[in-house]
Amino acid sequence: MSSPRLSDDHRLGRLINIGLPYLWLGLFFLLPFAIVLRISLAESQLAQPPYTALWEWVESGVLQIRLNLANFQLIGQDPMYLAALLNSLWVALVGTLGCLLLGYPMAYAIATAPESRRIPLLMLIILPFWTSFLIRVYAWIELLNANGLLNGLLLWLGVIDEPLRILHTQTAVYIGVIYSYLPFMILPLYANLTRLDPTLLEAAADLGCRPWCAFIRITLPLSFPGIVAGSMLVFIPVVGEFVIPDLLGSPGSLMVGKLMWTEFFANKDWPLASALAIVLLGVLVVPFVLMQRLQRDDEAEQV
Repeated sequence: MSSPRLSDDHRLGRLINIGLPYLWLGLFFLLPFAIVLRISLAESQLAQPPYTALWEWVESGVLQIRLNLANFQLIGQDPMYLAALLNSLWVALVGTLGCLLLGYPMAYAIATAPESRRIPLLMLIILPFWTSFLIRVYAWIELLNANGLLNGLLLWLGVIDEPLRILHTQTAVYIGVIYSYLPFMILPLYANLTRLDPTLLEAAADLGCRPWCAFIRITLPLSFPGIVAGSMLVFIPVVGEFVIPDLLGSPGSLMVGKLMWTEFFANKDWPLASALAIVLLGVLVVPFVLMQRLQRDDEAEQV
């Protein structure tokens, strides 16, 4: 029979284990989200801070609340904001698919390599993180411009007769996104693939299943959680990416990150920029929450 002291310690431990994640979520997500939501419902003004208060006390002790929804209406009505949002989603989708097509074979090769080689191979994937993100993006400017290394190599090989215009195009943005976020796809896939039971493939081979068939029927479905995790780690930050489109893309290819930066720092319109952040968060979070719920329902039905 357990003593009351042990029971109290057990309850305290459970409370700490449950409470700390919620405290972290409240401090670093819910509180900043509430602040941004409050600013998005205000009006812009030439003051410090550059937005109006949502409530104020007027005469006779009356609390007056003012909620401004014009910023959200402007985002829904102005085609520029809609085009920027769609372009951001498209770049994120192409970048995620590119990272998946390149990252899955690399993660599979590392996961199936001898254990003595896995750590050096992983270090080669992580090594670029030791360099500043901005410097790595700047390096692509020298690689992709008309006199850069890529055009020089293609001209030397005789593949092209004149330099290609790659820099400041949508293609350059895709290249920069895939290069910068490829490790975020490889690492979750590697962690998932290393946990797969190799006896399943051995059993499939004993039953006459060819390697490509075993990969499609066993390895690929079991690695789906890693694919989802890697896709989320790539897709979500790429939608709000600012540095890569600004340095490698053309001025005409707007993305939400660039618009938010312009509204915050150039136009000093904090409410409109905050409304853009709220809309972007809703576009990103809601589909992934629904997808995870459907995945949990499918797992519950299988059990």
